[in-house]
Amino acid sequence: MTQIDLTHADWRKSSHSGEISNTCVEVATNLPAVVAVRDSTNPTGPALLFSSATWRTFIDRLKSSEQ
Repeated sequence: MTQIDLTHADWRKSSHSGEISNTCVEVATNLPAVVAVRDSTNPTGPALLFSSATWRTFIDRLKSSEQ
């Protein structure tokens, strides 16, 4: 399995999460060809990695279900 260096990942949390919520995920989209997702309460823990195409499909389907 290929290791991805997340040292320079630009992690961000949804504005819908609020500042006091402990049930958030953070997403880093500034990595080459992958999107990383992690638990905001465990920033040194493991991250899930998705291909950029898979992540785009996921987001598109979420948006279409909101309508």
